[in-house]
Amino acid sequence: MKYKGSLVVVEDITRSRLLYETILKQKVIADYGEDITFEGGFVLHKKDHYRKLIDEKAIMAQSNSFELYFEDDDLEIIEKVLIKNKFEFVHELREQPWRQKVLRFYDYDKNIVEIGESLEHVAYRLFLENKSYEAIKKITYLPIEKIKESITRFIEERKS
Repeated sequence: MKYKGSLVVVEDITRSRLLYETILKQKVIADYGEDITFEGGFVLHKKDHYRKLIDEKAIMAQSNSFELYFEDDDLEIIEKVLIKNKFEFVHELREQPWRQKVLRFYDYDKNIVEIGESLEHVAYRLFLENKSYEAIKKITYLPIEKIKESITRFIEERKS
């Protein structure tokens, strides 16, 4: 068996597509009208159509039991865009105990969307705070080799 992705039910597929494609920068790989598939394997599906597929069973909004997770290292910019567009936050930007910056908000259909900073970027930030490789490993659980690679990559990106 092979896992293929997650399906999120939405009321207005056009409006939701704009959120995921424009604000969250996700690439559409297939549009079938009733559902849209994005790179990475998640699908938006029209609520009225999906309800027929599950024998008219109820579809509950805001269960807080599932989230879509994305990564981006410019969370402050994304947070401003979400605020400007009046999205409801589960919580605004904060650090997790392992120092990763994250924010969570509800999409138009009250599905939780989390955007987190990559752990590689966390390692780089901790390096800029003069943390040792060992200290970064204890905080992030990343292997030392991955920490070194990440720091080198971010330093190189800053140069160019």
